Amino acid sequence: MRGADVVRTARSRRLRHASTDAETKLWNKLRSRQIDGYKFVRQEPIGPYTVDFVCREQRLIIEVDGGQHAESASDVVRDRWLVDHRYRVLRFWNNDVLSNIDGVLEVIAMALAEAPPHPDRKGDPTSPRKRGEVS
Repeated sequence: MRGADVVRTARSRRLRHASTDAETKLWNKLRSRQIDGYKFVRQEPIGPYTVDFVCREQRLIIEVDGGQHAESASDVVRDRWLVDHRYRVLRFWNNDVLSNIDGVLEVIAMALAEAPPHPDRKGDPTSPRKRGEVS
């Protein structure tokens, strides 16, 4: 068994302590298996990246983004890597989380109800990013 990566663990801890208001609000709704019994963890290292939230069981990653992520080329590369490794990625804007948390939670619950990606199939190459649509 592989030991802990001290650098990545320290980075994750630092990010947890520096959470945005939107990340904190969403975490308070995701933690303790509050959505249909699914467990989420936050600021989790996956490969070369650290994701905001992940449900390992359903291979669902949730990212909460500020305006700096609009049209981000590095986010496209990151999401492609995660999809290629059988994760699904939902992204929500900070203002969606802060102003419509119920809508955000509904989108997350619908994604959790879907089956996780099959281990023999790559992600959909036509859709490397999926922005959570909140109504």
